[in-house]
Amino acid sequence: MASTKVILSVNDVPIELDYFVQGFLDHVLGGMVAALKETGEIKSLDVSILGDTVTINLNSAVVPINPFVNRITRNTIVGMVSSLKGVSSIDRVDLSIRR
Repeated sequence: MASTKVILSVNDVPIELDYFVQGFLDHVLGGMVAALKETGEIKSLDVSILGDTVTINLNSAVVPINPFVNRITRNTIVGMVSSLKGVSSIDRVDLSIRR
């Protein structure tokens, strides 16, 4: 994972991530996106959550998602991020992965 970079902000506040958390977020989100139809190789992945709405941008293209994928993605990310130091309430999440 040395060449992978994961950047996270919650409510527009950058969250410092150690090696384990970067790898964990990369693998979980990479697996979720790989499970979607016709996604292909991940070079860049940006996931934004604003309220209940999830936007997934893979390799500079928006990935269409249905309500179920929206809910499970949002709940998974919010569940992981809410455990991190410095995170209390979550209104907005921006997550960026570069491989």
